[in-house]
Formats: sequence, C-alpha cells, structure tokens
Amino acid sequence: MPKVGFIFPGQGSQAPGMGRELAEHFVSAREVFEQADTALGFPLSKLCFEGPAEELQLTANAQPAILAVSVAAARVLGENGIRPDCVAGHSLGEYSALVAVGALELADALHLVRKRGQYMQEAVPVGQGAMAAILGLEVDVVEEICREAAQGEVVSLANLNSPSQIVIAGRQSAVARAVELAKARGAKRALRLNVSAPFHCALMKPAADRLAADLDRVPMRDPEVPLVKNADAKMALSVSAVRDGLKRQVAAPVRWTDSMRLLRAEGVSLFVEVGPGKVLSGLLRQIDPAARTFQAGSLDSVKDSIAVLRSA
Repeated sequence: MPKVGFIFPGQGSQAPGMGRELAEHFVSAREVFEQADTALGFPLSKLCFEGPAEELQLTANAQPAILAVSVAAARVLGENGIRPDCVAGHSLGEYSALVAVGALELADALHLVRKRGQYMQEAVPVGQGAMAAILGLEVDVVEEICREAAQGEVVSLANLNSPSQIVIAGRQSAVARAVELAKARGAKRALRLNVSAPFHCALMKPAADRLAADLDRVPMRDPEVPLVKNADAKMALSVSAVRDGLKRQVAAPVRWTDSMRLLRAEGVSLFVEVGPGKVLSGLLRQIDPAARTFQAGSLDSVKDSIAVLRSA
C-alpha cells in the first residue's frame, strides 16, 4: 500500500453540526466527545452538534472543538484499518496529530489547547496585533518587506502555507505597512485577516513561556509514527522532540510548505486531511499537485476516504 500521511487542520468551518453524524454512527467517535465533555467540564459535544455558532466560534471553544472532531475522525479511520505512516498538524492541528499517534492523551491535549488559546490571546492586548495573508510573492520578498515595514516594531512570517501563500503577523501598524508594500511589489492579494491575536510571531513569547511550564508537567509518550513539527519541519520521534516542538511553535512560524515537502520526500503519496474543512488539501495542491488528497471530517468524507484507501 502507498505511504499515507494524516494532516490535521488548525482551523476549519466551525459550524453547528460538526462531528454530530460521526458520533451518531460510530461508537469510537461518540466516546471522543464524551471524554471531551468530561475533561473540560462542560458539554463541548452539545456546542459542536447544536451551537450556537457565535459561541462555537470563540477561540476558547473552537480550538478544542476542532481537536475533538479531528481525533474522532482519526479514531474512525483507525478502526477501519486506515492508519498513517507519518503525521503533521497545522498549528493547533499538531495537538490533534499527537493524540492520534498516541503521544498525548485526549484530555491533556484539550486542556493544553484551551490554555494555549488563552495565553496567546492575553499576550497582546486586543487591537494591537494583526495578521495578513500575502498571495503571489516569494518568501524572500515577503521577508524583505517585513524588514522594511518593521521600523522598530514586530512584523514577520507567521505561516508559510504554500509557495504562493504566506501569512505575516505582528504589531497592527507594522502589518499595515507591510500590506501596502506587498501591494506595491506586485502581490496578487494582500489582505488583513480577521483574527483575535498576532499568532506565531515574537509577540507570542509571553504565551510560549507560560505554555512551556504546562507542557513540562503533562505526561507524553513517543509517537507511534513520525510527526513533522511546525517549528522546523523536522521529524519528531521522541517525547523530548515533541515537547520542544510544541514549546517553539507558539512564537515560531508554521513551516507548512517545508513540512509537506519532507513528507513527500519520505515517500508519502496519499494525504488525508483529518478534521473539519479542506484548507490543507488546497494548500497541498499548491505545494505538490502530484500528491493525492482526501478529506475525512464529515461522515460522508470519512466513509469515502475509507473506501478509496482500502483499495489503494
């Protein structure tokens, strides 16, 4: 069978109903949501299944919700014989990936992502930070733009999502200057993102320091299969490497393009986006059009992926 990589999203379509059909049709998925409700001390499952949407989309709820749906889908795939040879997760998705490969317990991951979201939100007062997507410029050009736009403030690469999509983060005024410079340099698009904080930049250092203390206390195991870390696009095979990667990723850019290229170099040809949405599948087509991608977040997409991958 061809090598399979599971990739886990850090964001998705957080709409009421997410995960409900999986829980209705598969005991393993239902158990994930029951465990999440118990661990968090409130009915996350009800929020996922019924909403309201505005409450589900709050960062403190959206992150554990995406994690729960992703882990539920991974459990269903696993019990149907679809298991990864390697995994990677985009930002928050790294936690989903670690649960899926046995390095983190679900309850510990849920508590960590709640704290992570809180710490990242509190690191920069609302309105002082910003993020923007730059489309159609090379990485070195965007880095040069950030240097010019900084003027003593923080603005830097945050997500290297694909060769043609780079997200920057930093102080609001510096990001605004960078957006205008990118437009002047010929970017196809340069637009501010509707986010609550400037993630994955040096302004997140206070959050990284707070989370590091929590990560040191949480029990972990070596991952059952290799994980490609966000912070340096290198394989993690041990607890120490996993823990280091999680500490660094808060204030470091997500090196997604390099991560996917590493998986391809390792022989992965089939990629399953495990969780809500299909953002990562779209990015992978930009990175390497020859890679085959499947989604596994809804009941239908999980069933389709199982059927195709069993015959691959």
